[in-house]
Amino acid sequence: MKVGQYQYLTCIKCEAKLLAPAHWLSRGDEYKHYLTHENDADDPNYQKFVSKLMDAILPKLNPKATGLDYGCGPSSALAKLLIQKDFDVKLYDPFFESNEYSLSLKYDFITCSETAEHFHRPAEEFRKLNSLLRPGGWLAIMTKFQTDNNRFANWNYRRDPTHVVFYKKRTFNVIAKQMDWTCQFPCKDIVLMQKNLKLFRVENST
Repeated sequence: MKVGQYQYLTCIKCEAKLLAPAHWLSRGDEYKHYLTHENDADDPNYQKFVSKLMDAILPKLNPKATGLDYGCGPSSALAKLLIQKDFDVKLYDPFFESNEYSLSLKYDFITCSETAEHFHRPAEEFRKLNSLLRPGGWLAIMTKFQTDNNRFANWNYRRDPTHVVFYKKRTFNVIAKQMDWTCQFPCKDIVLMQKNLKLFRVENST
């Protein structure tokens, strides 16, 4: 699919659209673009925006759950809100919190708020996230879902030069099946996926 000068590749299986690599920003230009975002963890409006994802995942968590805010950016309102609720939350972002120690741990939940659309290699990213989750752990994603293909060209979300992959509900259902996760959509533009507990049961039966 071509939109102006931009070419998009569509997965025939999951219907995700990926911006052709030739149009990706350089790492330096991508970083400069992120610096233009005005995301302040103390901003009430920003907190209200990310609380939609927090409210969706909270009922799934026990009080001792440990989490990772993956793609947290320079100032994570979501992590701040979760920490205020006494959850232990680590941070990781390839540009602003490139802490490899955070990627050496296992988590009960992982949040990706407005992050998944930046994945240049989505399959690799979801495999990584799967490896970071404990059996029974939850992956909570907020990203705008694409709907009608006829609206894609004029979709404002597509116009952000750092947004390189766009998902449909079908996309997440296919990813969940591949990873052996469950998948649910509690509200608009949010998906919750749970890692299979089978491994935990097997380990505890030996």
